[in-house]
Amino acid sequence: MSESTTTEHADGDDLYTASQWQLMARKFAKHRLAVWSGLTVIALYMSALFCDFLSPYGLEDQHIDYIYAPPQRLHWIGPDGVHLVPFVYGIKGMRHPETLRKVYAEDRTQVYPLRFFARGTPYRFLGLFETDRHFIGVDRGGTLFLLGTDSLGRDLLTRILYGARISLTVGLIGVALSFVFGLSIGAVSGYYGGWIDNLIQRLIEILRSFPSIPLWMALSAALPSTWSPLQIYFGITVVLSFLGWTGLARVVRGKILALREEDYATAAVLMGASKRRIMGRHLLPGFTSHIVVSLTLALPGMILGETSLSFLGLGLRSPITSWGVLLQEAQNVQAVAMQPWLLTPAVFVVVAVLAFNFVGDGLRDAADPYGR
Repeated sequence: MSESTTTEHADGDDLYTASQWQLMARKFAKHRLAVWSGLTVIALYMSALFCDFLSPYGLEDQHIDYIYAPPQRLHWIGPDGVHLVPFVYGIKGMRHPETLRKVYAEDRTQVYPLRFFARGTPYRFLGLFETDRHFIGVDRGGTLFLLGTDSLGRDLLTRILYGARISLTVGLIGVALSFVFGLSIGAVSGYYGGWIDNLIQRLIEILRSFPSIPLWMALSAALPSTWSPLQIYFGITVVLSFLGWTGLARVVRGKILALREEDYATAAVLMGASKRRIMGRHLLPGFTSHIVVSLTLALPGMILGETSLSFLGLGLRSPITSWGVLLQEAQNVQAVAMQPWLLTPAVFVVVAVLAFNFVGDGLRDAADPYGR
């Protein structure tokens, strides 16, 4: 017997002895797009976690002389030849002779090499210790606006990285609350049945009959204007999860209805197990993979919900920084026409949503490990 045949035989035997999670991991690893999307999601959350270190400036640093400055390009080739380290030219502002609008141009007499672990605005790294080291920066006197600046001269890349911390965690907290509501309510509805099931299903139908955006707007508008930004942050997560649990509850109900008549569930009843133990230890673990898939696919909806509410001015508000708050400056068509880089946060929203969707598709395929 050849070595390849022996390997295939071993893999085939291992296929039927592997656990459900091992089978899912093997199937997911074969989905290249989902794997790369998963790495993208990890990169987004890591950048949000270490945003103060990765950002070239502090969150509230203002450069009054560089309001609406365009993105600066990194250069490798200068007047004196090829540089081993990329650099940026200095920028200078001037008035356009016809429109009188302030425009910026590169000052090729000033060269600022890109510095790694450069000194900048002090901050507390992960809240543990004080430091002024940033991942990238330039020498004093230069500027590094890789994505341009906003109406107050603040670096847009820095604000996008800080905004990721809020926008991505809103989705996690909202999905966690939806998970608790959907799992518990759906399990009760499917297992007990009768009038309890009818009552819960009618409630779900009523909630799902409301248009999502107007209902979110109404609930967000109900938040007191005197609340602190932190209170508003948690209020928005509750608003987003208020409707997010209904879809998961129906999925859980359908699975419970299918599994409660299985032999192992009947055996648990005959052994005297309580209903809570039967649901928690026997029925719910039977479709854990499907729950994970549903949660993964729900995250993009939460992120889009926060972005939409904040963009409309009914969600998070300044001084909190999120992708939706950053996009508020893009409401003015004239501003977008003159400063198109203000739409850059939308690119990060699209990338995050697509990455989560691709990961969810990969997990959905992996949830059926024996399928092809």
